Amino acid sequence: MRKFAIRRQNVKYYELSYLINPELSEEEVKILSEKVSKYAQEAKGVLDIAEIPVKKRLGYPIKKKRTAYFITTKFHLEDGNLETLEKSLKTEPQILRFMLVTLKPMKTNGKMRKTTRAEKIEKPSETDKGEEKVELKEIEKKLEEILGE
Repeated sequence: MRKFAIRRQNVKYYELSYLINPELSEEEVKILSEKVSKYAQEAKGVLDIAEIPVKKRLGYPIKKKRTAYFITTKFHLEDGNLETLEKSLKTEPQILRFMLVTLKPMKTNGKMRKTTRAEKIEKPSETDKGEEKVELKEIEKKLEEILGE
């Protein structure tokens, strides 16, 4: 059990974001993304999330390309196996650029906030409306008296 605990400490959570050549068809992009997932598994990684490729316009040209397929994959991997994954990604000519980021584990707070509901707004009663009408009539009479004089 102790070996497992020590071994578990060396495992980190990574996010791999990469750009693929836009000249490839969607099927070729799927095949290449599966190939990248296999590279992570060959490096003894455990895939967590693999997003669908999305074609995006780039802010500046990368290898003379203005658009590229953008893919993000998240996985767990041991520290020593990261270099083998990077080498295999660098050998792939259709990957324009990639970025590996170490993600910190999300901290969850056991406490949940109590949600508050908005109070129900009541409609004004009809008696209130009647009183306002009386007041308006009185105000109009006073205005006529003032203006009439």
